[in-house]
Amino acid sequence: MSKLKLDDAVARAFYTERFDDFLALEQGASLQTSRAYKLDIARFVTYASLKGASSPTETSARVLREFVYHLKDLGLSPASIRRNVSAIRTYFKFMLGEGYVVRDPSERLETPKKWRTLPEVLGVEEIEKLLAAPSLDEPLAFRDRAMLELAYGAGLRVSEWISLSVRDVMLQDHVVRVFGKGAKERLVPIGRRAIGAIAIYLRELRPKLEKGEGKGILFLNSRGRPLSRMGAWKILRKYVNQAGITKPVSPHTLRHSFATHLLEGGADLRAVQEMLGHVDISTTQIYTHVDREYLRSVHKQFHPRA
Repeated sequence: MSKLKLDDAVARAFYTERFDDFLALEQGASLQTSRAYKLDIARFVTYASLKGASSPTETSARVLREFVYHLKDLGLSPASIRRNVSAIRTYFKFMLGEGYVVRDPSERLETPKKWRTLPEVLGVEEIEKLLAAPSLDEPLAFRDRAMLELAYGAGLRVSEWISLSVRDVMLQDHVVRVFGKGAKERLVPIGRRAIGAIAIYLRELRPKLEKGEGKGILFLNSRGRPLSRMGAWKILRKYVNQAGITKPVSPHTLRHSFATHLLEGGADLRAVQEMLGHVDISTTQIYTHVDREYLRSVHKQFHPRA
């Protein structure tokens, strides 16, 4: 990296020489820090220009965020990435002070210290054991199997899977309509295992549970009322224990596993973002170290139970 040389036109467009002078003359940085910052900014400018930014004013917060993930993918240590982030913040502080930019896109840039750790996930074999745990001897087995298949098969939040209505499940179209955070609607593909389990539950068990208090909700408790969040937790915990899984498992673990297994299989990050209902792709990027047909094809190709 010490031999990194910027194109003269790019260097001029990003004012890198003026920034170098600022470091040496005004900032009073040590020679070692100054050299490191110069290299860090040269690397950043190269990345930003490859992403289509022709000047600091065209560099968005999103590009900065993606650059930090790029550094992580390169295998840089957290300390090195923190130094890069510090260099970028110093650079944009200088740009703002000199009037080269009118806003600082690095204002909310996170350092590795603040990054969320990768959530606990289940392996595919563990998922298979969990989904096979509901025994047909149990009176509510059809409901429980359908619930677990759907939670994992569509990567739903617990609040989403317990609030699904019967009409939100479009089995012939192989999708479920989900109302996520902020009541935002999305269509999520589901595979044949989830479709089969839901169809059996709707045919064999739900009509028996419905006592006029189901409110059209898909998953009902033994009293015929919509399943609560705590009820869903208890059901999941029961089958986690029966499957002999020792990891801590919550409803969100199934969602994390859904995303991780898709990405491990080679699914496109933006498709997974769409299925999870993430507004910002940086939220989806924690799992990495469009139209309905496209999402459905991605799900069918990469999800273990599609």
